[in-house]
Amino acid sequence: MNPELTHWTGPEGLPRFDLIRDEDFAPAFERELAAAEAAIEAIAANPDAPDFHNTVAALETADEGLSRVLSIFYTLASVDSNPARQALQRDFAPRLAAYGSKVSMDPRLHARISAIAQDLDALSPEDRRITELALRDLNRAGAGLTGAARDRMADIRARMAVLTTEFSQNVLADERDYMLPVPEDRLHGLPEWLIRSMRAAGKERGVDGHVVTLNRSLIVPFLEYAEDRALREVAFKAWAARGSGHGAGGDKTDNLPLIREILALRHERAQLLGYADFAAYKLEPEMAGSAERVAELLHQVWTPATRRAAEDQRKLTRLAREDGQNEPVAAWDWRFYAARLRQAEHDVDPSAVKPYLTLDAMLGAVFDVAHKLFRLEFQPVEAPLWSPDTRAWRVTRDGRLMAIFVGDFFARPSKRSGAWCSSLQSQHKIGQGQRAIVVNVCNFTPPDAPGEPAFLSWDDAHTLFHEFGHATHHILSDVSWPSISGTSVAQDFVELPSQLYEHWLEQPQVLDAHARHHETGQPIPPDLRDRVIAAGLADAGFATTEYLESALVDLEFHRGTPTADPMQRQAEILAGLDAPAAIPMRHATPHFAHVFSGDSYASGYYSYMWSEVMDADAFAAFEETGDIFDRATAERLEATILSRGGSVPADRLWLDFRKRMPGVDALLKGRGLA
Repeated sequence: MNPELTHWTGPEGLPRFDLIRDEDFAPAFERELAAAEAAIEAIAANPDAPDFHNTVAALETADEGLSRVLSIFYTLASVDSNPARQALQRDFAPRLAAYGSKVSMDPRLHARISAIAQDLDALSPEDRRITELALRDLNRAGAGLTGAARDRMADIRARMAVLTTEFSQNVLADERDYMLPVPEDRLHGLPEWLIRSMRAAGKERGVDGHVVTLNRSLIVPFLEYAEDRALREVAFKAWAARGSGHGAGGDKTDNLPLIREILALRHERAQLLGYADFAAYKLEPEMAGSAERVAELLHQVWTPATRRAAEDQRKLTRLAREDGQNEPVAAWDWRFYAARLRQAEHDVDPSAVKPYLTLDAMLGAVFDVAHKLFRLEFQPVEAPLWSPDTRAWRVTRDGRLMAIFVGDFFARPSKRSGAWCSSLQSQHKIGQGQRAIVVNVCNFTPPDAPGEPAFLSWDDAHTLFHEFGHATHHILSDVSWPSISGTSVAQDFVELPSQLYEHWLEQPQVLDAHARHHETGQPIPPDLRDRVIAAGLADAGFATTEYLESALVDLEFHRGTPTADPMQRQAEILAGLDAPAAIPMRHATPHFAHVFSGDSYASGYYSYMWSEVMDADAFAAFEETGDIFDRATAERLEATILSRGGSVPADRLWLDFRKRMPGVDALLKGRGLA
């Protein structure tokens, strides 16, 4: 077995990715899975009376070697997929599900932890917390089931692992294999930077010309600028068709049969555990607590959002009529005319903004905000990572190591779409302890040529700040146990740090310091800066409506009896909302990876908005001091939320910071919908 997979020897304790080959993973997986199973068996069969140390604490490190192998593997499978890694994913998924079922449904472990939980008062607060969570997770996994029900639960988990893996690979295949060639004479309206990016995308795919791919950083600006309506329609429909059986892979990448089975199995699993449906099961441990509370929040925002969208649609229709378009504004028209409307109302040309928003400049802003708020320092680290354009930094405070931060920012055909934060290792205090190695992944358009700057859109800059907000949750984590470290919190609380961090991007003093022209070094003109910030809310009705559609479809999919026809059910839900035809779901069902590539956001896509209610109120705490970098407020944020991971229930963390629960008003105001 390649020892580098478990004993990392790179700079700052990073893995040596240059020494790891795809053929190393299978033997490492076999060895570490066997070691984990043996460690779990030793805990479960321990003849000594159960206590915290020989059971709950022992479980925290029982599969440490397996976790290290898988953290490398799944990072690579996400950022640089290939056929070998996809085959390994398909092989690993059911075996990991079987391992998870064996552990989480072991009646001996359940009995031992139940006995320990009889005397929680004897434990420290963190020890008590992980004991409560361990028992809760065992109960929710089915450890109390017996006989046929127990066997069926294990079968469901194994099958779900296969289905969700296949779902993700189908979406990736449709994104990877599609491109739309655009002849020179049909580039009308496209800015020069976008034309260069399209040519670079063609070169990357072996085409001598300009192409549109399904990378969000390419197709969204194409839909905003392309004057050729027919091409916009073709590109949009390809983007919307991912995973539907009508994408680049045809029937081979049709996710609808998988979705039907996933929904049915989730419902069956919930009912085996005594819940009415999957939504009831999923939401029980979350901050929201119930589907009714989630629906109440989403509908509170739906009315003002669609009212604003309808106002905007009337304006867009007038612009389309001026172009001689007599058809109603369609989904492939909205971004194009919204960009024109934004230009007319705010006089913001994104091409004039981009020279000030280079990736390096915005990274400087991200790091400077972290320094002002939390006294963090960032020093580049030279390390052999998985791609030449992936970068690493050592994060310190007062000379003390806080974390290693890794950034993989540019789109590649082999990279999963979207943006996310993960960790190669979590912070904990077991033994000598360890600090987090945290990874931010984005899909920004790469530079036109080596040595040239990479330019971000305003949305890209928000994404950069958002994902680093998640990173702060890992960097500042200060807990004893890995299971409650960093972002290991309620799903509807995890987006609070990320969405809160975005607020600092929109502050004039941050942009004045960092949004500087890539050639002259001059700061962004104050008038342009203010118009950019104001224009950020220009299409809030559209953005909020498309998000709410996805959140409500997700919620309704998991309430009651599962549908046999997901697309018909999607249509029924949207019709019941009277959703605007020109504003489709942000993530249509066939490629709704948040919900169908795993369980994390299933019946939980609402959590972005639930967290936004809090992030708006949290930033107000800084504004109320008169200083957006108020040190006392930042220290309280770190002490009550960012450092504590899941060591305390989410509602208590929030109340420790803000002393009261927030309302929806701050959210509506922040989105310009009040």
